[in-house]
Amino acid sequence: MYHFLATSICLGVLPALAASDPDGLPGVILLMGDDHGWDETGYNGHPHLHTPVLDEMAANGLKLNRFYSAHPSCSPTRGSVMTGRHPNRYGTFSPNYSIRPEEITIAKMMASKGYYCGHFGKWHLGPVKKASPTSPGAMGFHQWLSHDNFFELNPVMSRNGGAPEIFHGESSEIVIDATIEFIRQANQQKKPFFAVVWFGSPHEPYSGLPDDLRLYDDLPEEYAGREVRLTSNETGRQTKRPLRDVLRERYAEITAMDRAIGKLRSWLGSNSLNANTMLWYCGDNGTPADGIVTSPFRGRKGTVYEGGVRVPGIIEWPAKIDSGLVSDVNSVTSDILPTLCDLLGLELPARTLDGISLRPLLQGKWNKRPSPIFFWDYRGNTGAANGPWISEELQRGTTPLVKMMGDIHTRNFRNYRFTEIRPQDYAGSRTMLDHCYKLVVKGVGAQATFELYDVRNDPAESQDIASLHPGLVMQMRDRLSAWQQSVLVSLTGHEYLEPAH
Repeated sequence: MYHFLATSICLGVLPALAASDPDGLPGVILLMGDDHGWDETGYNGHPHLHTPVLDEMAANGLKLNRFYSAHPSCSPTRGSVMTGRHPNRYGTFSPNYSIRPEEITIAKMMASKGYYCGHFGKWHLGPVKKASPTSPGAMGFHQWLSHDNFFELNPVMSRNGGAPEIFHGESSEIVIDATIEFIRQANQQKKPFFAVVWFGSPHEPYSGLPDDLRLYDDLPEEYAGREVRLTSNETGRQTKRPLRDVLRERYAEITAMDRAIGKLRSWLGSNSLNANTMLWYCGDNGTPADGIVTSPFRGRKGTVYEGGVRVPGIIEWPAKIDSGLVSDVNSVTSDILPTLCDLLGLELPARTLDGISLRPLLQGKWNKRPSPIFFWDYRGNTGAANGPWISEELQRGTTPLVKMMGDIHTRNFRNYRFTEIRPQDYAGSRTMLDHCYKLVVKGVGAQATFELYDVRNDPAESQDIASLHPGLVMQMRDRLSAWQQSVLVSLTGHEYLEPAH
């Protein structure tokens, strides 16, 4: 439901789009932090972090208090933004699994509406090189300054699929500067703009500018006595460091990202573009093990519990969304594509979608979501695979990063063909989240286990109430299994041959 913190609302004017270009189309910017968990903002009560810009966005727009990433890790969630579909439908099971070229992306759809489309920052849905069939360009973007994976200070990135180049400076500011230049070009061409800005922060290994680091010199001493594992900036290999030092750098990255977003908002304002530009910020998954110290939730990145999938969510759109609104309706990254299609009058793709339009939520018409959200951490049972979907050469990455994988500093991708569905393909942690209840299932067949939580009254998922509601567990189990069946049918690729019904 909504908590109305403003004295008036203007959500009812959404059907009529205000004019900031000849067609009356709004600018749209999707912003995403990398490994940025729900509590790691000032507005959600973090005891240490400084995020004044995100706090202002939350106060000026709509705070999605129960916003979720479609998956507890990065590549799959990013695919859900692009497609409106759960990533298991097209084989993006976990990090370094690519999207499939046959997918219909939001960028392709926005381009069909006349939008000038740009991607900036982390891609992680395949190589960003020009030859890749899953590069930002192949997926519908006209311009891109992107990295195959994540990046730190002085990142190496590819511009429009060209040879990697070093860009000196703070990485969040670099991608925002590129975004501003892209919007300037769109205005010169008198085109509406659609920008996807996926930061490399605050993913480890961490680093920060001196002024940002100084903000966190006084973190509690209790953190100094605990060591965490993460990547060494010197070797690219795993190392152990004191948590206090790690958090100082992690929080510095979040503050730098926050400041870069502020630079974008200021530029939009000074160029009279802020009123009719939708800014949508979210994280791609929960906080990782090396940074999770203040979360009120169970679990972390990589788990299907709240700590793994509940992330910050803010929509700021001054012309259409009044200030000071908070929604407790469940929403998810898969909803972004159908929401934009609904707002802009675009026909939905002929695919099975998992997201739904949030337009009624934006108009204040929902007290709760009309359909559940499903999560599934399927680890890619490649024993059922029948060869690669894309050739190995086309899946080879080019943009280096600090963190090594094996003996290389780049990332190669994979995606497999699945021609049959087997009982073991239903494995992996999966959940069904309804308004109040969340079913967590692990294992298959006789080894399956079931946990049930009332996440409205028990957000920490500390009390398993499955034994108290056996009928509800069976009902949710059957619905979850039916959804998995639908996902696995999509995984075989049949939707690329005939429209979904």
